Amino acid sequence: MSENVNNVPEIQEENLSELLQIRRDKLTELQTAGKDPFQITKFQRTHWCDEIKADFEALEEKDVSVCGRLMSKRGMGKAIFADIQDGHDRLQIYVRLNDVGEEAFNAFKKYDIGDIIGCQGFVFRTRMGEISVHVKELVLLSKSLLPLPEKFHGLTDVETRYRQRYVDLIVNPESRRAFEIRSKFIKYLRAFLDGRGYMEVETPVLSTLAGGAAARPFITHHNTLDIDMYMRIATELHLKRLIVGGMERVYEVGRIFRNEGMDTKHNPEFTTVELYQAYADFNDMMDLFEDLLSGAAMDILGTYDVEWQGEKISLAPGFRRMTMADAVKEYMGIDFMAIDNDADAVAAAKAAGVDMDGVEPTWGHALFECYDQKVEQHMIQPTFITMHPVDVSPLAKRSPADPRLTERFELFICRSEMGNAFSELNDPIDQKQRFQKQAEMRAKGDEEANMMDEDFITALEYGMPPTGGLGIGIDRCVMLLTGNDSIRDVILFPTMKPLA
Repeated sequence: MSENVNNVPEIQEENLSELLQIRRDKLTELQTAGKDPFQITKFQRTHWCDEIKADFEALEEKDVSVCGRLMSKRGMGKAIFADIQDGHDRLQIYVRLNDVGEEAFNAFKKYDIGDIIGCQGFVFRTRMGEISVHVKELVLLSKSLLPLPEKFHGLTDVETRYRQRYVDLIVNPESRRAFEIRSKFIKYLRAFLDGRGYMEVETPVLSTLAGGAAARPFITHHNTLDIDMYMRIATELHLKRLIVGGMERVYEVGRIFRNEGMDTKHNPEFTTVELYQAYADFNDMMDLFEDLLSGAAMDILGTYDVEWQGEKISLAPGFRRMTMADAVKEYMGIDFMAIDNDADAVAAAKAAGVDMDGVEPTWGHALFECYDQKVEQHMIQPTFITMHPVDVSPLAKRSPADPRLTERFELFICRSEMGNAFSELNDPIDQKQRFQKQAEMRAKGDEEANMMDEDFITALEYGMPPTGGLGIGIDRCVMLLTGNDSIRDVILFPTMKPLA
């Protein structure tokens, strides 16, 4: 007779209450007998499951203690094989009546899939060649009162997976792998930046102003001060204050909050790393970003080749670099660099089928909308799109070669923006004028426009060296490295609409 999370019959709704009651009755029986598993506070583990598999030759016939969740039971009579799952791997255990005694064996037969157990025994290999633990003692450490979904008909509904991530992690190894890769990427990122002389810092999540990016903020209220405050939409302005203060290489890994829509690429709270380097420019940031992403792929995956959103991607060093105007010219045939006025630029965009409704009718906005609406979809392999218009880059330094453009880039892979970087604007007069324009836009109802930050202007007036800055979406990078098409698959607890 077999009980297995991989092949138990699908649980029908009408049987669920009966199953729950059976499990609760088992718990009551244990508690009445003075064997309440919830009173156990600790179990001494000697080895993880994967350690036993990896070091079998040294551990064969040696005693070990393992613990984890019971995932399967199979067999009958006087011997039962089972699988337990710990935080690293699964391992087979072998429980025999003659070894553990009648009382313990009969108790084990009543254990349910999902129960958490500990056992002690010796390591051996079965006749089928499977590394296992021959159990001599075992104990129930926690009783599972809800049945796990079975693999083939179980937790496949994506919304349930996101709402009950704890169950998803138990039954779906691919989900666990995605979050292991996420952890490895952040670890690699920190080591990468620390090794280049950057210092990790922390800046406020709450602010009296919304700035540093174009986004609608979340608003909260501080009771003691009796003022509204904004959850940060970027870490940029605080980090650049530190550059002014002489901390020449800084970075922050942190949560960002933007009151925007939710789709496969967006979640209202997400994780970024922003970094700033004095005496550098956006070309240095391109080199750094390419080295980071290529190096992470090789370090974590062992290859530069990944598959994402149905495309085969190469993260080998040597990403393509092209200006936004060149990209529009290549894919749309419009040469914006040969257009010298707003009216002709807007007309050219409209003639190409670009929707300019609600967009400021300028040369820069026309160029950006052409790229955004018509060209971005062609960016499959890693491509740095550089030299963005000033009109859409309020914090980037103007290009000395063309004041309509800024020294800015975004990296696109599979039609998705992976990061954004500037040669940072350090002219306080120019910055104030751009903030004033943003403030005017906000006064007209644009909730995504930056607010005037007088203190940041003051900081710039003390003098900020030429600086390169880079912001990277960690969630997007993890999506790429894990091959997941939805951001919710790489955020442990994504934002969900409350159940009615």
